[in-house]
Amino acid sequence: MTTLLLAWNNGDRRALDDLMPLVYDELRRLARRYMRAENPGHTLQATAVVHELYVRLVDQNRVNWQNRAHFVGVAAQIIRRILVDQARARHRLKRGGDRLRVEWKEAAGSAKPARMDLITLDDALNRLADADPQQSRIVELRFFGGLSIEETAEALKISTATVKRDWAFARAWLHREMISAL
Repeated sequence: MTTLLLAWNNGDRRALDDLMPLVYDELRRLARRYMRAENPGHTLQATAVVHELYVRLVDQNRVNWQNRAHFVGVAAQIIRRILVDQARARHRLKRGGDRLRVEWKEAAGSAKPARMDLITLDDALNRLADADPQQSRIVELRFFGGLSIEETAEALKISTATVKRDWAFARAWLHREMISAL
């Protein structure tokens, strides 16, 4: 995978075509996880998210690909944008109606996953990014990218202890923000 990413860095557009079959199932599982949390009657499917991801990846010219964790991190950002764009479009069409909802698997003090509005989460993540870009990035990689603590640390080139500390703080901060937005 790293060889293909480096080839893509060097302008080989076919490298992305060779890379996608290697990561397609992983990206589809990731997208499907978020689609399961969507409200009934949604029109977006995991396959469509991955195909849209591919289209957006083709347009990535300025990314200096490093490794699998870095690729998944960028993919996580793009998946977040796809889901938020879809939720915002549906929200505009319905003037406040069914927003895309996602599960926050580690909601504080809850045995059952919390359901939240993706637009509200995106707004909160943007505020967190203004206050602490690294914590926002960690949430993005862990929540949208499905990366482990170790993979997140590798992608951001920071220690696992820092990821754990920032992840715990960011989750608590976002939980508070989400509760206050209700």
